[in-house]
Formats: sequence, C-alpha cells, structure tokens
Amino acid sequence: MLSTIAIESLKRRKTTAVLTLLSITISISLLLCVDIIRSQVKTSFTRTVSGVDLIVGAPSGQLNLLLSSVFNIGTPTKGIEYKSIAALQSNKQISWLIPLSLGDTHRGFRVVGTTNSFFDHFKYGDMQSLQLSDGATFTQPLSTVIGADIAESLGYEVGDKIIISHGLGSVSFNNHDDHPFTISGILDKTGTPVDKAVYVTLQGLEEAHTGPKHSPTSMLGRKSADKANEHEHEHEHEHEHEHEHEHEHEHDEHTGEHASYNSEAFTPESVSVVMLGLKHRVTALQLQYQINQSKNEPLMAILPGMALAELWQIMGNVESLLLGLSGLIVICALIGLATMLLATMRERYQEIAVLRTIGAGPFTLLLLIQIEAMLLSILSAALSLGLVAGLMSVLKPWLSSTYGLFLSSPLFVQSSAIIILLILGCTYLVSLFPAVAAYKRGLHAGLNTN
Repeated sequence: MLSTIAIESLKRRKTTAVLTLLSITISISLLLCVDIIRSQVKTSFTRTVSGVDLIVGAPSGQLNLLLSSVFNIGTPTKGIEYKSIAALQSNKQISWLIPLSLGDTHRGFRVVGTTNSFFDHFKYGDMQSLQLSDGATFTQPLSTVIGADIAESLGYEVGDKIIISHGLGSVSFNNHDDHPFTISGILDKTGTPVDKAVYVTLQGLEEAHTGPKHSPTSMLGRKSADKANEHEHEHEHEHEHEHEHEHEHEHDEHTGEHASYNSEAFTPESVSVVMLGLKHRVTALQLQYQINQSKNEPLMAILPGMALAELWQIMGNVESLLLGLSGLIVICALIGLATMLLATMRERYQEIAVLRTIGAGPFTLLLLIQIEAMLLSILSAALSLGLVAGLMSVLKPWLSSTYGLFLSSPLFVQSSAIIILLILGCTYLVSLFPAVAAYKRGLHAGLNTN
C-alpha cells in the first residue's frame, strides 16, 4: 500500500520527479562509464602489445626497455650485436623474431628499423594483427611504412618520399638527405603507438647511416629487387599498348614486390631491441632466465605483460581520481533528491493531514518519504544500466579505432554492482532528512487533531 501511495504521490509531482530522476540517472551513468572505462583501459593498456612473449635488449631497466620498444618513449639502449641475434634465431624454443633498431626521427615522429616480420607477427589489443589501409609492406631496401596518424597529420600518400633524421629531437640538423625513403604502405589506425611511428628496413636504415653495405646478404636483397624490377619492365613492355595494364602494374608495385624483396636476408651489425614469439608460452620464464644469465653479451629479457602491469601501477592514481570525482557528482545528485523532497514538504501538508486522519502514524509517513526516494534511485539505476550498455555498444568501434580501447565482456563487473548498492545506501541516508521532517510534521498534525 505504501508503495502505491508513494507512486501516486510522485505522479502528482511528476515534473519535479522527472527532473530529479534525470539528474540521478545522468550521475549514475557517468559513474558507471568511468568505472567501465577505468577497468577496460587497464585491460587495453596491458594489451598494447600482445602475442610477444619476450622483449630482449641491453640491460637498462624493465620499464625503460618497455617504453623505448613498445611506446617509442625515452632513449633507446645500446645495440645488441648480430651474433646474439643469430644465437636467438637458432634457439629451438623461439618461433619468430622481430628486430627493432631505434634512434632516428622524421619531423618529430620516431623511426623504427625492422623487417617484414614485424607486420606479420606484431599484434595488439585482443590479438589483432596490423592491417594496411593502402599499399604494401617493404618492397625494396628504401621502403617505409608509416602509421595512420602520420599519414593524416602530414598528408602523406603511398609513393611519397621522406627524409629521416639522426637523433630523437623534434628538430634535427643531421638529415639523411642522400637516402630518401619511399612510402610503400600506410597502416590502419590502431589507437596504439604504432600510429605515430615510421617503419623502415634495417638495410635502408644502416645505409642511411654508413652507406651501402656490400655484404652477401645485402647484395642478395638488391639482386632480388633488381630481378623483380627487370621482370616488371619486361611485363610492361609486352603490354605497352594496353590501357588496363597501367592499373595492374601500379598495383604490382604496391603488392607484388613484397614477395621479391626479402627484408630478413640483410644482416645488420646491431639492433636496439628484439621481440620474441615462443612455440610454447610456458617456456617464457625459463628462456628469460637463460637470456638474462648470458655470458657472451649482457642481455636483458622482460615479459611485456608483467612490465605493462608494473607501469600501470604508476598511472593508477589517475583512475582513482576520476572515480572519486564521479562519486562526488552522484552525491550531489542525491543531495538534490533530498532537497526536492524537502522543498515539496510544504505542498504536502494537506496530504500528510489526510493520511494522519485515516490512521497513518508518523513512522508510516517517514517510511513513505524513504520509499519515494528509493523508487527514484532504483529506477535511475535501471535506466543508467540500459543507457550505458547501449552507449558502449554504439561507441565500441570508434573507441577501438581511435583510442585503442577494446571493450570486452562483461561490461558490468563486481565493481558496478558495488557502485549500485552504495548509491542505494546513500539514497537511504540522504532521504532521512526529508523523512524526519515528515515524521515531525506528522506528530504536529496529530497533536493538532487531538
């Protein structure tokens, strides 16, 4: 009966009740969104790089190695000699290997020397592979593949030539003008540091620094590229009078040469970092210990997942601050609820008098006010859950492509349930003020009746 009376009472004050309901719904939705984003950001952050079991570099500290290799932040460590790379390649526990050479920039963006194995094996998010929005991967020694943010901000397209600079400053006076790189491909947006990096071949990067290296492996790469170019020239001459062939040949320049140029054939003198993929992930700790104990060259192997979790602990105070601010917003909305109930108390004097006349005691009036407040909060919580679930499903593709935030199920976890219960508890507490006022008014009305 009290619930029915409470609902009818709210209907009579529907304008004020709807505005209060809207205020509480928005506040709870904001708090739930912050909680979901907080938990999902942590999950996505630890998946900035996925599929990589070990990262190996010179001893410099776990976080420094992680920041320089994955986030392109900080100063890269000294190089790893090629003999150490060859030893890792011969290890039967290792399935694949990605060498990375750091230390150059292009107009403030980091340049990373690597091979086509980077595009084949590097993954992010929920084991998502890198995809090209245009062009192909390395097709010749002076090829480069750029991230989506670079292409967008600098207006680059496939076929454009770029000059890299030595050093990590945004302005450099040591440009490698004699070795321009040709953009062979543009990566799809990932929402990770990959979007802000320029990827070049190890062979082209070393030639830019020291000039052409006439080693058997580099000559093999050049011969294979020259052979492919010669074959393309013959193919073009054979169809020189066909208009459609021009489009097909242009497509071959972006895709066909990938098979002819073997970027892994070049042997660099050294690299900065090596990413490893293992045949069996259970052997990661064992191999990490073996690499860290290497006597040939001081090396340091880290587990990316553990390093990312450690880095997140440093940044964890930000999420607590956001959650606290959202909590304050909800408390303000609940105080607004109590204010609304108190403000309408003068209008309800006649209603209270009628209830007292039909036998309702002061405690019944107290319960009535609290039931009204709880009904508004429960309805607001239900609306908030539906609103947030719908909003996240609509924004999911945009969040993943723009910010690299990959929402995974379930969205509402234990912390969401705790938030709802705390809100209902706070509603009960703030509703005590108007409820006590109604109780006192009921006593006063009862005394006047007597």
